[in-house]
Amino acid sequence: MYQIVTKRMLTPNVKLFEVEAPAIATRARPGQFIILRIDEKGERIPLTIVDSSPKDGTIILIAQEVGKTTKKLGKMREGDGIADIVGPLGNPSEIKKYGQVVVIGGGVGIAEAYPEAKALKEAGNRVICIIGARNKDLLILEEEMRQVSDELHITTDDGTKGRKGFVTDVLKDLISQKKIDLVTAIGPTIMMKAVSEMTRPHGIKTIVNLNPIMLDGTGMCGVCRVTIGGETKFACVDGPSFDGHLVDFDELMARLRIYLEEEGLSMERFEKQGN
Repeated sequence: MYQIVTKRMLTPNVKLFEVEAPAIATRARPGQFIILRIDEKGERIPLTIVDSSPKDGTIILIAQEVGKTTKKLGKMREGDGIADIVGPLGNPSEIKKYGQVVVIGGGVGIAEAYPEAKALKEAGNRVICIIGARNKDLLILEEEMRQVSDELHITTDDGTKGRKGFVTDVLKDLISQKKIDLVTAIGPTIMMKAVSEMTRPHGIKTIVNLNPIMLDGTGMCGVCRVTIGGETKFACVDGPSFDGHLVDFDELMARLRIYLEEEGLSMERFEKQGN
């Protein structure tokens, strides 16, 4: 069992967990993820490794309660144990000195953007971060992102904090004002598509962290297949980071909608029966 050491509520439906996982903590790199199963009858879900402490033997995970498993996870308490955690999985992000980079996190994708920004800053880059959410109550890790940023820009759809609008509004301004050597975008698929389309005409290298449906995380099931530059790739073993200008975002968004009905039924049964 992987014990939950600490638990913290970031927003009403987004929770942070520090979990004992010594073997994973010593090997985890930015961009990698784990797959966990709460109990022996549970489904497998992927979560990004937000941070790790080899000294303490712990990893940090952040989960948004959107389905049955994440709801169950959100109800767990400090001291509870998670049955299975496999990782670190996926390829680490390519971290090196690019120059001036923009790291964009949308919604719960901010949790994935944080380790990227931190590593890029440590590599000697000038890091400009843009984080966005629907409103101020849904923003997470603001102070953590501020600590690893040379500039931090905040947007909210309704204008309750920072600039009213979208992360792409800030990115558009930055492109017109500065030389940007790399853009990394993590968040809702539609947001990553918009960012990639904005940087394409300017030839700015753009990396996105894809979040397709995933099952085993080792490339055997093929569930997480995505089309990159006309070729089929598996996000779990070929990614999860890809060139945003090569991703077939329309196909990815269609695949993400495949099981909406089944997910809804599972959630309804869970709320009625509690399992």
